Amino acid sequence: MPILDKYNFEFVDVEYKKEGGQWYLRLFIDKDGGITIDDCQLVSEILSDKLDEIDPIEHSYIFEVSSPGIDRPLKTERDYKKNLNKELEVKFYDSFDGKKSIEATLLDYDDKKVILDYKGKEIEIDKKTIAIMRPLIKF
Repeated sequence: MPILDKYNFEFVDVEYKKEGGQWYLRLFIDKDGGITIDDCQLVSEILSDKLDEIDPIEHSYIFEVSSPGIDRPLKTERDYKKNLNKELEVKFYDSFDGKKSIEATLLDYDDKKVILDYKGKEIEIDKKTIAIMRPLIKF
């Protein structure tokens, strides 16, 4: 998106879903050092005008621009790079080692698989089996 490139923002994700009877269109953006409320407002104002102009969605909806948060799922190449050698929470569609989720360290990755350190062992997991993978946040 040219607007994101202009301000060095990274497109992270977009979602369109119904919550409590209202439709929401959410754009998630990021940048080095993190996204501010002012960044979200800037992108929201510019894109709201464009969305009104082209009117791609027939019914009414609420448009929001947001930061993906510190526990954002790994989706982009940048996400994977940033999380190399860091602890992650990995949730599976089906169970792995008898569990639906594990905590492991990301050692390497490519388009099809991730290599994790799980309980001191190096394991290779097909990305298709992973429902969500995000940084492990400990308080």
